[in-house]
Amino acid sequence: MKSFALFLSLLAAGQLIAAEVTVFAAASLTDALKEVATAYEKSGGDKVVFNFAASNTLAQQIQAGAPADIFFSADEAKMDALEKADLIAKDTRKDLLGNSLVVITAENGLKVSAPADLQNAAIKHLSLGDPKAVPAGIYAKAWLEKAGLWAALESKVVPAENVRAAMAVVESGNAEAGIVYKTDAAISKKVWIALEVPAADGPKITYPAAIIKDSRNMEAARKFLAYLADKQADETFAKFGFAVID
Repeated sequence: MKSFALFLSLLAAGQLIAAEVTVFAAASLTDALKEVATAYEKSGGDKVVFNFAASNTLAQQIQAGAPADIFFSADEAKMDALEKADLIAKDTRKDLLGNSLVVITAENGLKVSAPADLQNAAIKHLSLGDPKAVPAGIYAKAWLEKAGLWAALESKVVPAENVRAAMAVVESGNAEAGIVYKTDAAISKKVWIALEVPAADGPKITYPAAIIKDSRNMEAARKFLAYLADKQADETFAKFGFAVID
């Protein structure tokens, strides 16, 4: 009996150790979050499992009942939708990061020193996240509309399923230019940043994170969410070019 009781206690301890946190996160967070999670696990934290995709896709999956513990969105609107549907755990939502837009080109030297240069005949294709759904594309469209250029450029737009896919189109040479987050462009060796969109001209880009109300690992999710706002995680996010929101 004692050995059986010991077995049960060891099994319970193993289950605690084996807790997993499933994070549905915007594609633009891929590299930074993987590094954050590695450090978290090495420090004794629970195992973190990611599902990276466009925030709109992730929100749809969560609404359909996909098993997520944390949602880390690239915009407020997708988080707002889940909150309105009562799918977010109360008082867990936090605005963690900011970002900015850049124009990237496949050819070093293709001049884009102002938004109007995107009308250049040499730019036949403009790669964006789908402007009807993907946050990066929605932000890009908002910037171009503010500049009075959307109507002129819409026919050039090549919509992609997420911001990483939009960058890949430019990397492959299938689009002469694209609009992505600054953080994505910074990790690529195949594109050039031709123009950085000033904060005053571009839309406000905020990344909120929250725990899903039906999380199966609520305590583990709370710990990892707290870590995402910790100094060590902040330093990692800043290294990848994100603006950390205090």
